[in-house]
Amino acid sequence: MDATHLHLLLTHFPIVGTIIGIGILAYGQFAKNDEIRKVALATFVLMALFTIPVFLTGEEAEETVENIAGVSEQLIENHEELAEKAIWLMGLLGGLSLISFYAIIKKLSFTKTISSITLIVSLITFGLFAQVGNLGGQIRHSEIRTDSNNSQSDNGNYDNREKEHDEHDD
Repeated sequence: MDATHLHLLLTHFPIVGTIIGIGILAYGQFAKNDEIRKVALATFVLMALFTIPVFLTGEEAEETVENIAGVSEQLIENHEELAEKAIWLMGLLGGLSLISFYAIIKKLSFTKTISSITLIVSLITFGLFAQVGNLGGQIRHSEIRTDSNNSQSDNGNYDNREKEHDEHDD
């Protein structure tokens, strides 16, 4: 298994794990159950850790697909730029989760507030990661591209397809 395979394998964890953590934390907040909140917070920390190898293997995944016909350099760039923002937000979520976990254990006065802030940041993080995943999927799955992204792909690789066509005519 190379870095590209690892990227594709792990890339779903931050998205799916974050939405699961959101559900658990929301339930924990509603039920006022600290044990359930701690499970959610641990989930967020784990997802933040999973995000590191996903991000680090992205460059090699780019190298693997960038010269494939039908793959747009612009789509790759859009995915990469949004992923850079998303990893920082996931790091913030992981840090807030650790602070929230500590606040629960120590029964600090701001526990409810920090847990609520963590829930809000987790929702934003999930939304951003869902966008990153969608852009990543569009790189190889033209059926999910929007009209504007299809035209970016077509324009970005027209010269490569034309060159390949000319080589086959010889």
